[in-house]
Amino acid sequence: MPASPYSDLDRPPLNPRNLERALITADGLWTRLDLRRETASTNADAAAAARAGEPEGLVVVAERQTAGRGRLGRAWSSPPRAGLATSVLLRPGVAVPERGWPPAPLTGYGWLPLLAGVALVEAVVRLAELPAGLKWPNDLLIGGAKCAGILAEAVPDGEAPAVVLGIGLNVTLRADELPENPTGLPATSLQLSGAAATDRDPLLRALLRAVADWYGRWREAGGDAQACGLREAYVQHCATLGREVRVLLPSGEGLTGLATAVDADGRLVVHTAGVDHPIAAGDILHLR
Repeated sequence: MPASPYSDLDRPPLNPRNLERALITADGLWTRLDLRRETASTNADAAAAARAGEPEGLVVVAERQTAGRGRLGRAWSSPPRAGLATSVLLRPGVAVPERGWPPAPLTGYGWLPLLAGVALVEAVVRLAELPAGLKWPNDLLIGGAKCAGILAEAVPDGEAPAVVLGIGLNVTLRADELPENPTGLPATSLQLSGAAATDRDPLLRALLRAVADWYGRWREAGGDAQACGLREAYVQHCATLGREVRVLLPSGEGLTGLATAVDADGRLVVHTAGVDHPIAAGDILHLR
């Protein structure tokens, strides 16, 4: 017989009715909540729904994720109800006339994981009352340790691919439950960092409302991160800028220099030997 979700009183289950009542509204972005007790990967679930024709606005949440993935295929998992594992389905290339949203160009899609990062850091700072920052492109840092990761995946669909944004946040993980991070960053959780709140229901609501807010601004601006204020907000929260960094590129080559900017396409600009290098993808190590 499976263990009761109330067996650990520090980790109560999410309340689907309360979440649906708060998030699924007639004029809101979110259209359906799929809350699962356990799944292999919320990103895989949302991608499968996209391939089956699910419209924009699906939210998949798992109380336990057994085969979650981070960047470069890395594993991301946590004990039941100890974190937030959620993925949302977006269709940025599809016009929404009733909202005044033109199709966003493919060239702007690189901003979506950064958008999720801004939404996440805003939710954590407001509810957990912790100083948090973003390591480009997709890690939430608290006190120099990784507390969350974001993974964006495109799902082919003609000329306007769908996008699945996955977010994994460590909420009440204890020290002996923290995952190992192959990039060298230590891991932490909101609870271990002294968060003022670790109730996952309001955290999830705040996160999804912030994602919807920033996504709406970005769509209204035609996918222009500068015009909607997204680029400015990301730069404000980015803990990578102004640091010496080591970049491991997908090709296997390395680059060391000063992270000076995030450009109009969301790329990290690294200055070394008098040359600016825009980095679209790579593992970043903060050197100081």
